[in-house]
Amino acid sequence: MIVGYARTSMGTQVAGFESQLEILEAAGCERIFSEQVSSVSRRDKLEEALRFVRDGDTLVATKPDRVARSTRDLLDIVDQLARKGVGLRILSMGGMELDTKQATSKLMLTVLGAIAEFERALMLERQREGIKKAAEEGKYKGRAPTARRKEALIVKLRGQGVKPTDIAKQLDISRASVYRVLASAA
Repeated sequence: MIVGYARTSMGTQVAGFESQLEILEAAGCERIFSEQVSSVSRRDKLEEALRFVRDGDTLVATKPDRVARSTRDLLDIVDQLARKGVGLRILSMGGMELDTKQATSKLMLTVLGAIAEFERALMLERQREGIKKAAEEGKYKGRAPTARRKEALIVKLRGQGVKPTDIAKQLDISRASVYRVLASAA
């Protein structure tokens, strides 16, 4: 059986998510597991797909980063699938497909996964350096706390007699944040 897996990090990535589903359907996937969660979150549908596949099946994804968090995670998933007699096929690899049932593809997937992880680490390093420099120049102060951005509305609602618990629910912030804002506004 050909089993597909699609994932995007956020629900707002509709086009990318739909594109993955279309690609997986075109690749002949008979069953597709899909979810919209960050790779650092628990990926229930991926776990379900890994339990579902059986000897002779192929798990298909559009890109390695849709399946794995890191090179180590990717290799762990490949090993877990191999122990079950299942291959992993990655469709969008610069015009070529990779299938872990072939030794060369497994090597390429490992190398490409390591490069992607390295690029991500470099990007985060540059981001941290940029934030540090901007902070030193007084141009970056970080994201304003959510409750502080809603301070005027919190005070207004409390002035209208709305209870702090109800304000917290209505504005999707913690009750403690409501009390902090009200204490500082007093």
